[in-house]
Amino acid sequence: MVAAVRVHKTGGPEVLTLDDIEIPAPGQGQIKIKQHACGVNFIDTYFRIGLYPSPVGLPFVSGNEGAGQITEVGPGVTDLKVGDRVAYVVPLGGYAAERLLPAERAVKLPDNISYEQAASMMLKGMTAQYLLNRTFKVKKGDIILVHAAAGGVGLILCQWANHLGATVIGTVGSKDKAELATKNGAHHTILYRDEDFAARVKEITSAKLCDVVYDGIGNDTFPKSLDCIRPLGMFVSFGSASGPIKAFDINLLQHKGSLFATRPTLNHYAAKREDLVATANDLFNVVGSGVVKIPASHKYALKDAAQAHKDLEGRKTTGSVILVP
Repeated sequence: MVAAVRVHKTGGPEVLTLDDIEIPAPGQGQIKIKQHACGVNFIDTYFRIGLYPSPVGLPFVSGNEGAGQITEVGPGVTDLKVGDRVAYVVPLGGYAAERLLPAERAVKLPDNISYEQAASMMLKGMTAQYLLNRTFKVKKGDIILVHAAAGGVGLILCQWANHLGATVIGTVGSKDKAELATKNGAHHTILYRDEDFAARVKEITSAKLCDVVYDGIGNDTFPKSLDCIRPLGMFVSFGSASGPIKAFDINLLQHKGSLFATRPTLNHYAAKREDLVATANDLFNVVGSGVVKIPASHKYALKDAAQAHKDLEGRKTTGSVILVP
């Protein structure tokens, strides 16, 4: 029996309960890992409240991300072995001391990436990788707007985009978060609670506006985000921290400048094994070289998962949040 945090009914953070569960031997194509760190992400709250339905029904073990060492391999697994250090992003099962997962969704960790770094960045870092390099290929001279610039994905986007040569504008909720975003590569910060962020973007860019807006907030920043984008620019909605964007009249994109809009997810960008490995390795390279720094900003014991969710949803965290079994 091993400790795991499960959801027996959807609801607030209080529905996260610490249980003892049995982890069977790995089946065909599976590996079993002893987890050293478990990532906590906003998507975990979507499953907890039922916004995203659990693919396994109730109860389910929360969490989508983690890192650990392989203790057993199942039949048919050839490219991984007992003792390998691995990290992953897969649907559910992450908040546990041990777990099973499909071998094809695990990636080997380089020696210079720690378990805590990996659990802090697999989902957030690979999201930043595809957002900057595939959804909209950021290049030198581009102007980008990053909402929630001091959040987990935001801090990585700021560092990486700065390295690519973009001018980075970030919205944040406090002066402390503005300072953090600036230290991580944002050239300009906007306190969205105190300022009209669209007006400030226009002022900062001398009315040129942005090539792309990366928005993990959702409802609260839409449709004003469209006013920050130059004609033919792109609106990238990759999260819904304030609630999902409601259906809207697509003609709005025409009126705002023939804009492009997309709602991407890592599941689709890393669906193929080769894309998963390439995305992860690109991330490992920029982190290993020091271009992007991934501190585990907030650590909680596994039993304190509910408090971690409260702090995350209460906008009390910055950067990455992990659970340590």
